Amino acid sequence: MMKNLLKVVTIVVLIAVAAGVQAQKATKIGHVDFAKVLEQMPGQDTVKTVMEKYVQTLQGELQTMQSELELKNADYQKNVATMSNIIKTTKEKEMVDLQDRIQAFQQSAQKELSDKQTELITPFVNKAKQAIKDVAKEGGFAYILNGVEDILLYSEGGEDVTPLVKKKLGIK
Repeated sequence: MMKNLLKVVTIVVLIAVAAGVQAQKATKIGHVDFAKVLEQMPGQDTVKTVMEKYVQTLQGELQTMQSELELKNADYQKNVATMSNIIKTTKEKEMVDLQDRIQAFQQSAQKELSDKQTELITPFVNKAKQAIKDVAKEGGFAYILNGVEDILLYSEGGEDVTPLVKKKLGIK
């Protein structure tokens, strides 16, 4: 009985000492410039090209709608003096409807651009996050913070793991 009690006390003391040593061990923290990593990943030039073409397509459609409105407005201004009230009202309603469609198109285009950018960039973000996780595990880091976007408010040292992440992704 005394032997068992001695064994239990010994185990408890060893666990307490091990926990104390572990608590005293400094937590390793690193930081990375996430935006810089994303910007330099292979394939980003393709994303930029696709987005530029998409923007041009939407701008072309918007320009067509605006030109149509300008033509209707010029025609209205030119012929307003000779128009009957019902024609004036109809032309004014057409212009207001077209202005509303232009505004709706602009709002829709902004959402579509945002969605398209998210669709194109998500695989890169996921790949970069995985590389960061791998670097953290390999380097024994407990935390990796984004050191640029005001997420890191104070740092006395720490280790910049941006080069390690870039190496993991094959970025030179």
